[in-house]
Amino acid sequence: MKKRIWALALACGVLLTLLVLPVQQSYSAEGDSSAAAITQSALKDQFHLSHVVKVYVPSTVKGDIPITEEAHQKFVDQTLTQLSSWFGGATAIPGEGAWVDDKGTLIKENVTIVYAFTDKLDKAAIDQVVDYAKQLKDDLAQSAISLEVDGKLYFIE
Repeated sequence: MKKRIWALALACGVLLTLLVLPVQQSYSAEGDSSAAAITQSALKDQFHLSHVVKVYVPSTVKGDIPITEEAHQKFVDQTLTQLSSWFGGATAIPGEGAWVDDKGTLIKENVTIVYAFTDKLDKAAIDQVVDYAKQLKDDLAQSAISLEVDGKLYFIE
């Protein structure tokens, strides 16, 4: 009886290995082929920037009190200026953010996402952006400012 259970477990292990291994290989092969497609495409010798930094500029103070469009634009322009001076240029796009407060109420606000691409993103550059986000948080009396770096979102408190 014990031999049968052991043989059955071994057979299941072999079967799983035969099923899972080809699936994993196909995913890694897809990743390699798409990377190869880019390096073999017309983009091959083009200048590119590998990193992106995004600051989410809220349009409220103290979390949910709206500010004027002029005041909001002032903070957007300030952020555009900072990122442009550090990274050579920046872009601002409008968005709508939302979260649920402690009372279960949906809080929505307009945000402007100001972002910059760069080829070099070292500790000093990141520290500069984080310090700026902290200042923006204080200026707008927010509990946090959202900062996205290379696809990861950080809440700067």
